[in-house]
Amino acid sequence: MVKLTVNGKLHEVDVDPDTPLLWAIREWIGMTGTKYGCGIAQCGACTVHVDGVAMRSCSIPVSAVAGKQIATIEGLAVGGKLTNVQQAWLDNDVPQCGYCQSGMIMAVAALLKQKPKPTDADIDAAITNICRCGTYQQIRAAVHAAANA
Repeated sequence: MVKLTVNGKLHEVDVDPDTPLLWAIREWIGMTGTKYGCGIAQCGACTVHVDGVAMRSCSIPVSAVAGKQIATIEGLAVGGKLTNVQQAWLDNDVPQCGYCQSGMIMAVAALLKQKPKPTDADIDAAITNICRCGTYQQIRAAVHAAANA
């Protein structure tokens, strides 16, 4: 049994300690906003925050995050109010297929906590998530909009 705190709520999951966090979140806790993309921590569709740091959940065993604060896309909006990043995503028509967007939003939220006014170079260096639809220009515009909100 592994104890995970996800979006402020304690969950006990009966999984092998080597189980990737992604599967514990999706299959055992039932939060499906975090997506499986590649399984090798390259695409970023599975990005969550662990103690405030953006991490690829497909490659982190649950044993490594027990006792830490885990945040998923479901935990970003508070009281039904979207964050600046989420609102900027809508205002800038970022999503096309939408599959990678929860991971992208989580990565951007972490970036803006560390660097509230990022440059294009900062965005390019920090956001290594892959968008298969190619909405990178809208993403960059949304990051700047969220930073200026």
